[in-house]
Amino acid sequence: MAITVWVDADACPNTVKEVLFRAADRRQVKVTLIANQFIRTPPSPFISSVQVPAGFDVADNTIVERLQAGDLVITADIPLADEVVRKGGTALSPRGMLYTTENIKDHLSRRDMLDELRGSGVLTGGPPALDKKDIQQFANGLDRFLTRAGA
Repeated sequence: MAITVWVDADACPNTVKEVLFRAADRRQVKVTLIANQFIRTPPSPFISSVQVPAGFDVADNTIVERLQAGDLVITADIPLADEVVRKGGTALSPRGMLYTTENIKDHLSRRDMLDELRGSGVLTGGPPALDKKDIQQFANGLDRFLTRAGA
């Protein structure tokens, strides 16, 4: 069964996209970027992008609609990762965290708690910028997933 790697591309770091582009060609796996804006992709029969209208969760909803069981979604959006997992897919964060049926509820709870802390002013800011270690963890997680999927 051929899998597709879907990318929640509006907020996906360029360094992560570069890892995905190399993996698409090397593993000959389809990578599709979904975004509210035009995303430039390298010429490749395995890489494409889809521009969707601007709007709340339009890109996320497009990914969920097109997702097939067994596909992989690259996203930092934990509610989207939850929908992906419930539909039989797997989600991988740009930091290399794999979201599965076993751990997604814990991640959702943590996200909700952090949202409350930010909303009350106790916590400000978001996660730190990606560093080389994060990119390596992402590349390793992607490679492990693709190997298990037979890609």
